[in-house]
Amino acid sequence: MIQIPESEFQERIVRIQMEMEKKGLDAIAVYGDEYRKENLRYVSNFWPIFERGICVIPKCGDPVLAGAPEGEKYAREMSVWKDYCNIKEFACVSVPEEIDYPQAKFATLREVLLNALNGGKKLGLVGVYDIPAHIMERIRIAVGNTAIEDAGDIINRLRLIKSPNEIACLKEAGRQACEGYRKLLEYAVDGNPETMAAGAAEGAARMAGAEDINFMVFGSGIRTETVIGHATNKIMRNGEMVMAAMAVQYQGYVSTVEYPFVIGKANDRQKDFLNVLFEAANVQQDFLKAGTISGQMVQAVKKVFAKHHMTEFDLYPPMHGIGLAEAESPYPDENADYLFESGMCVNSDISIWGHPAGSNRIEEGFVITAEGPESVTPLIRDLVSKGI
Repeated sequence: MIQIPESEFQERIVRIQMEMEKKGLDAIAVYGDEYRKENLRYVSNFWPIFERGICVIPKCGDPVLAGAPEGEKYAREMSVWKDYCNIKEFACVSVPEEIDYPQAKFATLREVLLNALNGGKKLGLVGVYDIPAHIMERIRIAVGNTAIEDAGDIINRLRLIKSPNEIACLKEAGRQACEGYRKLLEYAVDGNPETMAAGAAEGAARMAGAEDINFMVFGSGIRTETVIGHATNKIMRNGEMVMAAMAVQYQGYVSTVEYPFVIGKANDRQKDFLNVLFEAANVQQDFLKAGTISGQMVQAVKKVFAKHHMTEFDLYPPMHGIGLAEAESPYPDENADYLFESGMCVNSDISIWGHPAGSNRIEEGFVITAEGPESVTPLIRDLVSKGI
């Protein structure tokens, strides 16, 4: 089974503790919930469902994972760390009532944080922009006069370059996503509702081993203009363009696939539109290489759009990073001057929106190497390289 070994989680904690020492932090608390799971999973492998979690990392030694009682057994099953405790401050925080859990044993958030601080007065917090206001207030009350500093940059830097194990997980997510997309192409035909094609794709990806479907974006005909719309019961018809993207999660790592196509036979205007997307995606390949200035890739894609008089329909930058989030750093624009590095994992996002012929995008995953891009989603790369 492809997964991140416990030894790699231990190495991550050591590297974080080294950065803590540089910043003068006495402990770091890493927040996560069902929707903003990435950082918490990076340090503990735990992904909460319904509830919230926090991994508290001391200056030395192993972390403590804290959460809510309903997910305790699940947390102990997933987490690489043995030290787990329930904290009342995280117990069903989405409802105003205080719920009784007679079988649970509780610690307090204050106890967990102060034990990790061990007399220190500076707490780093990862997930500042993800934490709801009432949870942030509970953290502030728990640590009293202790200074709280945003420490998100520590983990952001570590997550930028992927290890061989992380790349293997992304490739497996990409394989599952491609299995799903094959089934989507099979069911996206005249007379079927959008939901049938979307459901077939999600089911096939799950059967291939997917841990989760982060999202399924779907639109046919005029509904391609929704950009990130959900599948509906609209019946698909021959001659309609389909815009469908699926983000598949495996062991926390997410790969996304999207291939623009027309049901049945494309007309000349649709062919011209799609060929511009394919040309831009294939030009992008030459720039996904270690040592290349990232902004030059964006400029190259924009030149393709300009050549075909489509600049006004260019929606956003044509690439972003992937990993434990569907979209993460690097996320360059045309002015970005940093270099691509080996081990960065990225997703193309070649998009044209609001054009008279339609709206659509291409999404496919790559590993940046010294020799060039290595595909994470080979089905999409094959389809895009062939074109119409």
